Amino acid sequence: MTKKKSTNLLSGIRVLDLTRVMSGPFCTSMLADLGAEIIKIEMPDIGDEARYFGPFYKGESAYFMLLNRSKKSVTVNLKTDEGRALIRNIIPKCDVLIENFRPGVMERLGLDEKNVRQINQSIIYTSISGFGQDGPLKDWPAFDLVIQAMSGLMSLTGPKGGPDTAVGESIADICTGMYAAFGTVSALFDRERTNKGRFVDVAMLDSMMSIQMTGLARQLYNKDTPKPVGNRHPVTYPVDSFSTLNGDIVMVCFSDKLFKSLCELIGVPDLSSDDRFSSNKQRNINETELYKLIENWTKNKSQSFILNALLSRGIPAAPVWNLSQLTSSDHVKERGLITEGFNSIVGNIPIVPQPIRFSDTEGNLRSLSPALGEDTLAVLEEYTNLTFEELNALKLKKII
Repeated sequence: MTKKKSTNLLSGIRVLDLTRVMSGPFCTSMLADLGAEIIKIEMPDIGDEARYFGPFYKGESAYFMLLNRSKKSVTVNLKTDEGRALIRNIIPKCDVLIENFRPGVMERLGLDEKNVRQINQSIIYTSISGFGQDGPLKDWPAFDLVIQAMSGLMSLTGPKGGPDTAVGESIADICTGMYAAFGTVSALFDRERTNKGRFVDVAMLDSMMSIQMTGLARQLYNKDTPKPVGNRHPVTYPVDSFSTLNGDIVMVCFSDKLFKSLCELIGVPDLSSDDRFSSNKQRNINETELYKLIENWTKNKSQSFILNALLSRGIPAAPVWNLSQLTSSDHVKERGLITEGFNSIVGNIPIVPQPIRFSDTEGNLRSLSPALGEDTLAVLEEYTNLTFEELNALKLKKII
């Protein structure tokens, strides 16, 4: 029997990780899951700000541990000449540098793409920022909520007629991190063919704009600016959520054929030929009335009954789960979406690695979430040619 390989598709790739908080660390965690060596640089005694974000588990940030799996934590004071010299010594030995400081910070540190490329011509230099490295907004401070607000996402999220509403997760950080990982790996692939390093500029606002396909189709082609519509699909109806006796469900009744099946199921077969509901346009116009007719059928029956009835007719439907229901589900267990990691301070911890599966591979390797600076001496001794004694002297000076 052929032994399966681990998911080390990026084995041999070394990443100098100068990112903090979420967008950058999410990017580098995806690369770590695929076997890249991630050298995460943190400030001595302070570390990544994310180490102080709740919730906490046994005194350690669960948020940080999820985001920084399988990385090496190396503490270097970038505010000192000696600290920056250490970074310059590591750069020639790296394939990728990723940073998510505000534009201009890396230049002030002397670690911008121009200076780094003089040290390592073939390096991939990925910069993650709120608004990109150029443009009138480049110097604005960017947080997830700021980007959700400016990207238009908040303007089309929430109850119909209600206030603009943020999505319940840091979606701008996450999406930008994924785009940055995509851009970095694409640049690495190109380097294999050209031996040329590239600069990769990834902006949070750009990323959030690019994912809004339905809204952009309406705005760019019809000048139809979307507004919040609640849980329903903004164009097609009935695609919405409905209450049952013991929890909400969603249904995706996206065609005339499926709507006809739904009408038969709820006991009003003639409804599909009714002028008020005979086309998607009319169903949208008479949405309120149609919603009541459907919910009169769903609200007095159990969730399982409604789901089984809809699915038996080929109408896509699902329960509305909370995170407790999702994480405890048989599906999550069978797919291995939660794996066991380890932290030297708290012991075994649950980890959610990147979800892509590759043929001829095992599951993700056990993830190690680093304590602050636990890899400093080992990494710097290997990659800077400094002796243990010299590194200890730097440690006493709080350079590392």
